[in-house]
Amino acid sequence: MPATRKPDLNAQQLPVVSVIVPARNEEASLQACLDSLIVQTGVAFEVIVVDDRSTDGTRAIADSFSAQTVRVLEAAPLPLGWTGKNNAVVTGARVALGRWLLFTDADTIHLPGSLARSLAEAQQQKAALLSYSPQQIVNGFWQKAVMPVIFAELAAAFRPSEVSNSRSRAAAANGQYILITREAYESIGGHAAIAASLLEDVELARRVKQSGRKIFFRYAADAVRTRMYRTFKQLREGWTKNLALLFAAPVRLAALRMIEFVLIVGSSAIAIIASLRGHSRPAILSTALFLILFSLFLGRIRHAHFSWSANFLAIFGLPLFSYLLLRSKRFHDSGNVTWKGRTYSGKTHSLATATDL
Repeated sequence: MPATRKPDLNAQQLPVVSVIVPARNEEASLQACLDSLIVQTGVAFEVIVVDDRSTDGTRAIADSFSAQTVRVLEAAPLPLGWTGKNNAVVTGARVALGRWLLFTDADTIHLPGSLARSLAEAQQQKAALLSYSPQQIVNGFWQKAVMPVIFAELAAAFRPSEVSNSRSRAAAANGQYILITREAYESIGGHAAIAASLLEDVELARRVKQSGRKIFFRYAADAVRTRMYRTFKQLREGWTKNLALLFAAPVRLAALRMIEFVLIVGSSAIAIIASLRGHSRPAILSTALFLILFSLFLGRIRHAHFSWSANFLAIFGLPLFSYLLLRSKRFHDSGNVTWKGRTYSGKTHSLATATDL
């Protein structure tokens, strides 16, 4: 693809924020994402969509917006060893004009005024990188069951208070919403410096924090929402790509959650059977065990910020989480990780190397 020349603009015309949206086969999500972005107010911005060789209607949706509101680029040819997303966002960053860059996924929906508020929050926090964890939109039994389990584990592994603390070595970000100064981005080498990483968001945050700059990370239902997956197949493929990278001991964690599931379900089953047979003491003891275990479980799950109906269904997400975690480890170990029609060699960075937790 020929290089795109930046237009000659004076300082007053330049956008403050360049919003970069990588999109590969996102026809189900892109329209709503762009609709929510182009109506943002309170800050000068540009929107750049990078079509990453889509084979569906993604490009047509992007092109349906006027060139004054959305710039549409085609991702550069994928270099050997790069992931598709890193290549796409680098394509956008090369032509971006803003002093700040917002990398956001095509499956996000941005609440009115959120762009200006996020910029103000980053400046108030004196953060070179601000990242939001969006409110998750889940549909169907399995999404409602497993997504709270996954995000509860993420909340425990990547504590926002520690990530946002300059004295802590903890580093994390959510790639669905990363706002970063151009100065910081270019200083650490941008996504080109982490071209092979499948966990590019965490790796980017780690490099920013290691450079001595501040990062700020929080859950942000007040700013952005996302529907990550629409089918079970997408959910399985997406978490197979990520889970083994996010947790330092995936096999142990999978075993612990499976044991937790067996104990909770087993104690409730014993309580019911013992009660029906008139065995009061075993019924009371097993009921007490169930209530203790289930209370501890709900106490952990509530940190994932899902509805109470999803929290209660999450008990059934424990074995699915264990399966996805083990599947992810197996695929990474075999060097056969597939995502959106591309196959990657597997684990380039795990939690132990991609963060300093």
